[in-house]
Amino acid sequence: GVPVQCWHKKSRQLAARTTVSRLKKGGVMPQLVALSLSIAVLGGIWAWVCLGTSIGLIVWAGFIAWGCYFHTGGDNKALIKTICGNVYGVIIAWIALLIVANVPIAALGALWPAIVIGATVFLLVIVASIEQLSVVPANVYGYAATAAYGVSGGGIANVTAANMTNPLIGVGVSMVIGAVLGMVSGRVAGMLTKKA
Repeated sequence: GVPVQCWHKKSRQLAARTTVSRLKKGGVMPQLVALSLSIAVLGGIWAWVCLGTSIGLIVWAGFIAWGCYFHTGGDNKALIKTICGNVYGVIIAWIALLIVANVPIAALGALWPAIVIGATVFLLVIVASIEQLSVVPANVYGYAATAAYGVSGGGIANVTAANMTNPLIGVGVSMVIGAVLGMVSGRVAGMLTKKA
């Protein structure tokens, strides 16, 4: 037989030649190229909106949700499960941040936040029998993004703010938009791969 590495190399070379010849002949854009191009363009626009404006959207939170949309299936059900799971995780982490920020128990030191985290993380998994929250990683991504934002850059001090510095609002809105951008990038890629 052909060694696996050799086979992969020949396979990649053949795929590259096929892709180039297909594009030269005016054929359909390969799905991977179309999706890469779609994500690159929309991702660049997303990054500019987050980093180049004062809206307060969080670039990495949007990209987490974007990836979550594709790993959840990349279809309409995936969009619902991604948004529901991410937002649920955001809310549960925000509750944890509220508890840690407003109910300090100095005698327990670092054990207190660990107890709060343990209790709230339980809530991420126990809901998996609910269809919209059945993708536990989506729940975890929302929780983790919110906790990370909350404990870095003073986010925990803003847990009750009525603006985008509040982890609930900033991360939640960014993740919803990221999931929608995932759907849009998939559909744009689909349009690029259709024959005329």
